[in-house]
Amino acid sequence: MKRTAEIVLGVIGALGFAFMAAVGAFMLWLQNNRELFETELTTGTGDPTTDFSMEEFEIAMDFLGAGGWVLIASAIVAIVLGIVAMVLLKGNRKPVIAGILFIATAVIVSIVTTGVGILAGLFYLIAGILCLVRKPKTTLEM
Repeated sequence: MKRTAEIVLGVIGALGFAFMAAVGAFMLWLQNNRELFETELTTGTGDPTTDFSMEEFEIAMDFLGAGGWVLIASAIVAIVLGIVAMVLLKGNRKPVIAGILFIATAVIVSIVTTGVGILAGLFYLIAGILCLVRKPKTTLEM
């Protein structure tokens, strides 16, 4: 039985997680370019209720650093686990293990990233469900 649909969904999910890693890298880049980020956030309308204070700016910088690393690390783990699952699917060797790996990766990464990885996780989830549901056709011999 060919597992083309599962592999295609896995590749699309892996590309989604790669995009998530790029977003995390951009967040780290912003944290390392404090001057650019500070001028954009602290200069504004002159209204103290809408402009960022320095305390709020420091909180935003801490969030960028921690959030960026979480996105990068979880995306790399998800990509590696997705590749392992796709290798297990190659030749229809172990589709049940690959399905469990896809589903577990999708759920855990979506929870860890507080929903940022949910779109890519949906592709992994669908691929995992297909791995578990599709069974090879059995022929009846007489």
